[in-house]
Amino acid sequence: MPMTEQATGAHHPQPRPRSGGQQSAPEQVTGAQSLIRSLEEVGAETVFGIPGGAILPAYDPLMDSKRVRHVLVRHEQGAGHAATGYAQATGRVGVCMATSGPGATNLVTPIADAHMDSVPVVAITGQVASKAIGTDAFQEADIVGITMPITKHNFLVTRAEDIPRTIAEAFHIASTGRPGPVLVDIAKDALQARTTFQWPPVQDLPGYRPVTKPHAKQIREAARLITQARRPVLYVGGGVIKAGATAELKVLAELTGAPVTTTLMALGAFPDSHPLHVGMPGMHGSVTAVTALQKADLIVALGARFDDRVTGKLDSFAPHAKVVHADIDPAEIGKNRAADVPIVGDAREVIADLVQAVQKEHSEGRTGDCTAWWKDLDRWRETYPLGYEQPTDGSLSPQQVIERIGQLAPEGTIFAAGVGQHQMWSAHYIQYERPATWLNSGGAGTMGYAVPAAMGAKAGVPDRTVWAIDGDGCFQMTNQELTTCALNNIPIKVAVINNGALGMVRQWQTLFYNQRYSNTVLHSGPDADGKQPSAGTRVPDFVKLSEAMGCHAIRCESPEDLDKVIEEANAINDRPVVIDFIVHEDAMVWPMVPAGTSNDTILAARDVRPDFGDGEDD
Repeated sequence: MPMTEQATGAHHPQPRPRSGGQQSAPEQVTGAQSLIRSLEEVGAETVFGIPGGAILPAYDPLMDSKRVRHVLVRHEQGAGHAATGYAQATGRVGVCMATSGPGATNLVTPIADAHMDSVPVVAITGQVASKAIGTDAFQEADIVGITMPITKHNFLVTRAEDIPRTIAEAFHIASTGRPGPVLVDIAKDALQARTTFQWPPVQDLPGYRPVTKPHAKQIREAARLITQARRPVLYVGGGVIKAGATAELKVLAELTGAPVTTTLMALGAFPDSHPLHVGMPGMHGSVTAVTALQKADLIVALGARFDDRVTGKLDSFAPHAKVVHADIDPAEIGKNRAADVPIVGDAREVIADLVQAVQKEHSEGRTGDCTAWWKDLDRWRETYPLGYEQPTDGSLSPQQVIERIGQLAPEGTIFAAGVGQHQMWSAHYIQYERPATWLNSGGAGTMGYAVPAAMGAKAGVPDRTVWAIDGDGCFQMTNQELTTCALNNIPIKVAVINNGALGMVRQWQTLFYNQRYSNTVLHSGPDADGKQPSAGTRVPDFVKLSEAMGCHAIRCESPEDLDKVIEEANAINDRPVVIDFIVHEDAMVWPMVPAGTSNDTILAARDVRPDFGDGEDD
């Protein structure tokens, strides 16, 4: 089956731009009207943005559209992350819009974020009039040049007649092959000019032919290695979710009996509760997942890219493993780790073909035996489970807060996390059983992602509960979008894990900088002697701040109140809810592989080095 909307997520497929069939009658319109009509035809339903001079012509016909909803955000970064959250939650293309110059450059961070995590986003920016381009005109920025390294493709449109074709091509490129962000920069005079609108346009992308069907010979070789392996691991990345391949993955895992490890971007691709699931790999992965990859004799990488957070020191990663690497993007194969069997193709088609090839191997009497492997894996799981200790002073444990949010959340809840300790705890202590229920900034690690991404997700799937789990540092970067939520009936729920510090940076200062906490305290400034005081008056007061933005706000400081405030938040659905959880400041994320070291050096807890009983790790 060729690549279709399943490449962007099988949950709510994006309508495809029509490339043939009956054309509509030509209409005389402005370029701006043509843009809005094109967005309607490609199936865009929600656009997040802010108007300004260069894009203003597009906002006039947008006001009359019955098919495209515009959400007026408070900052363009919020628009970009909202488009990403919308795309990740729905599987559709997210759309954001901004004016030229600073409006466009404020989209750079969310565009880079979407690029790192392969999220289908179309960013539309206004540009100064075509004759003024290159003159340093007011609010001019070369956004095409700026974003070239961080987009899948981008366009500069200076003729009104090119707008429909460009929008159709942008959505097609963003949503097929390896998904990613596409920028469309439109000169103001192109928006103002008169033109003819006719749909569908003829698309012209001669060099764009994503390979989706895997090569049969490579599939057969991969199946042979799988059935020969004694210590195989299925290393699953976010590409499996984007391809809508989670059902096929479950069949392959149960057919082979191999352990499954799901990356930070792939949580929910395979049920956390499944007995074959051994956890998340990487710097803060489970001991079992990290060790399984290190001691594997075969790694089957599906829609994953062997990034540094998973591999640790690359030349020491999985030293005895052969590698089957399947990815839609041929540039990823062999980029970091050489592949013994490279497979280019859509994850859904690759896994479906692998299932058939492994079944054929089994029918001919060649089956793998993972019995001894599972004895090791189960011993590690029992000896080094994920866990945490409650603070001895009676304060809130951040891990417990996040765990209870997950346990008390309605079925199908979507969780969006910021970046840092709370992100890792959310990955560890919430159970993900379904795809597209976990949204986070994986590759870029963008602080401020959670609130606007949750807003975008809730706008895309309004019938689902959406929790943003944020740190007090991340929250102070983009919390203004709570105003957007309040005014646009987007009732997200926000848990601020408030330890008064930049938590992950503070953890590194504790472990590697002799507890010298340089510029990581957030809740108070230096005293008269220039020293940072300990906990005191918290500035800002998140409850007052959230109430001022139209939210219901609660503060929770006691474990006895934890369930009550979470249930209160879950019961309120007519406005955003913010809970300021005052948690213990010294909690740390474990397990941990120190940066730049081998995964063999994993610590299960502070000063606790696992002993795997094989003489290698004592």
